[in-house]
Amino acid sequence: MLILTFLASLAAAGAVPARAADSRTQAPPRAVAARGALDAEEMNNIGVFKRVSPSVVHITTLSVQRDFFSLGAYPDRDIAVLRIEAPHDKLPAISVGASRDLQVGQKVYAIGNPFGLDQTLTTGIVSALNREIESVTRRTIKGAIQTDAAINPGNSGGPLLDSAGRLIGVNTAIYSPSGASAGIGFAIPVDEVNRIVPRLIRDGRFIRPALGVTSGPENLAKALGAPKGVLLVNVADGSPAAAAGLKPFGRDRNGRIVQGDVITAVDGQAVADLDDMLSLLETRRIGEKVTLTVWRTGQTRKVTATLGSSD
Repeated sequence: MLILTFLASLAAAGAVPARAADSRTQAPPRAVAARGALDAEEMNNIGVFKRVSPSVVHITTLSVQRDFFSLGAYPDRDIAVLRIEAPHDKLPAISVGASRDLQVGQKVYAIGNPFGLDQTLTTGIVSALNREIESVTRRTIKGAIQTDAAINPGNSGGPLLDSAGRLIGVNTAIYSPSGASAGIGFAIPVDEVNRIVPRLIRDGRFIRPALGVTSGPENLAKALGAPKGVLLVNVADGSPAAAAGLKPFGRDRNGRIVQGDVITAVDGQAVADLDDMLSLLETRRIGEKVTLTVWRTGQTRKVTATLGSSD
């Protein structure tokens, strides 16, 4: 017997919203019927998961059920890792591909358990790349794969495969007024999955590097005549941002606005809002130094900050 990890999607339990442009969708309402793919080392069974209930997974190829428990989850990216005990020799591992080289128009296949119909295969193409969808925590997931392969309730958490049968994404959401497939589905790129899952297995959670700042809404930046970026309304005491000399916008005793900082780029890469910055910081490590481009009162400067922990 081999202890296998079980990679799961958080998106499919109970009316979870997703976003493509300004559209919203209802995610599938069931959390326990899903098809998966097996990888004996790291991504063994990709299924649907939100809470550890029920704590049993059905292995179709063996016609058996096995208990599972959670190793960790990262709701901001709609990913969880579970662990089950199952015989390795009867569960062939899936080949893991890469999502960075995908092309629009490329053939793809989605496997799932739509409406309880197990082992269903649907086919389509990569309709678009680098889409934005919304996670269960309403954080923006950038870089999602859009496909017209039918993704219905029960497909969320299932594998998206290329024509060679390699895993290139994890199905997570559909755009549909009715809740059924309308030819617009989304998957988390496997490169993103590969970056997050090892840390969930090792640490039980994904701790994002952080600067220790809070941002204001976009309309506040416009009202203050500030450029597009991360307008700071709070800088935590003792935080990396405070150590780098960043200041928040505020008001003096007379109610007049005190100019603060707007972060417009991280390591030379422009950030339009907080989600942009968080996505960039996720690719860095705690303790790593980053160069911030900062605007204040019409002047731009660069400062260096050492990333801390979001924990």
